[in-house]
Amino acid sequence: MTTGNEPNANAHELGEEPSVTGERAEWLEALAKQRHFLRFTTRDLTDEQAGLRTTASALCLGGLIKHVTEVERNWAGFILKGPSAMPDFTAMTESDWARRDEGFRLLPGETLAGVLDEYAEVARRTDDLVVTLPDLSVAWPLPKAPWFEPGAQWSARRVLMHIIAETAQHAGHADIIRETLDGAKSMG
Repeated sequence: MTTGNEPNANAHELGEEPSVTGERAEWLEALAKQRHFLRFTTRDLTDEQAGLRTTASALCLGGLIKHVTEVERNWAGFILKGPSAMPDFTAMTESDWARRDEGFRLLPGETLAGVLDEYAEVARRTDDLVVTLPDLSVAWPLPKAPWFEPGAQWSARRVLMHIIAETAQHAGHADIIRETLDGAKSMG
């Protein structure tokens, strides 16, 4: 018996785009909407502008795109492999944290187009996962981190909710940074 939430697996196996309905379509729509708002904040910018800090925060638009890309990549890996796909945040060294901080900046040699392309590729892989994962209820223990309750588990659904929330939160940050940069707004 089907519920209307399952993708058309035969179409996917044949190399066709599977039709997606129900819950999975809603996840894809929510992901696409928040990704759009984040990407939209970078429209018509130069690499230099994308790397500028315009607020008291250390954040810049290119760095936010990089960070959200890494977050989505790691959490999609978690859906497939569990906590082994994520760092053990309790064991990170000072240099590990410094490298992580670089993920919030557009570094020399990096371009806005490059980070947007990488984000699009990660998004495509996550979308494929939403379509093809046999069960969105699959759950894993969370990785070790001071901000997670020990022994807690998240399902694929909960991870998708987290990716959407993280993207939406950073789209809001990006909107403030962009408005401070040149007055452009995503809405209004």
